[in-house]
Amino acid sequence: LVRSSYVVTLPHQMKFALALLALALTGASAFMGPKVAHAPARSAAVSMSYDSELGVQKPLGFWDPLGIVEGASQERFDRLRYVEVKHGRIAMLAVLGQIVTKAGIRLPGDIDYEGTHFTDIGTGWDAWMNQVPDAGKYQILALIFFLEVGIMKDQAGSMDDRAAPGEFPGDFRNGYIDFGWDKLSDADKLKKRAVELNNGRAAQMGILALMVHEQLGVSIWPGGI
Repeated sequence: LVRSSYVVTLPHQMKFALALLALALTGASAFMGPKVAHAPARSAAVSMSYDSELGVQKPLGFWDPLGIVEGASQERFDRLRYVEVKHGRIAMLAVLGQIVTKAGIRLPGDIDYEGTHFTDIGTGWDAWMNQVPDAGKYQILALIFFLEVGIMKDQAGSMDDRAAPGEFPGDFRNGYIDFGWDKLSDADKLKKRAVELNNGRAAQMGILALMVHEQLGVSIWPGGI
């Protein structure tokens, strides 16, 4: 008998797509309502407690296919919700950035001392990897680090009051930026939070689709990416 072994080598684009798919499935169970810490142990009663939570809506309702919040505390869920809201905001900015740059809107002037114009920079992953100068990448990463460490704090008090929690997970007002939030009714606040949450979820799927299609060479943008 002769045994034959076969080694299947996936193309780079397929590996990238599979990695993004795995990442999406891992974070999918953040799209759910919180588990209340004092909820009863019986699974039927626990499931009923999610029916009215923010983010639980038709057609999926409460959706936790990987069981990540099974038995989790309220603190654990609040952390997951904080991450979901934050990632949703980043994804919305990413999709908006794609739309703006694809529409041809660029900063004036040059991006480096060699005379590379901002208009010479394309869009998508390839532009970041191969067109943006390294100095520009470091500046962008430094700005993100500064915002992460010094500005984007989930707290209701001033920047000097580190112990004060925010009104809800993802409350980055820091007792400073309000834009009329405190004047809204509780119902309007809940509606606006739900809108932001769902737009963030859609944007996460949207930017993921843009990245996957770019790597597969099948762009969903008119004229390619």
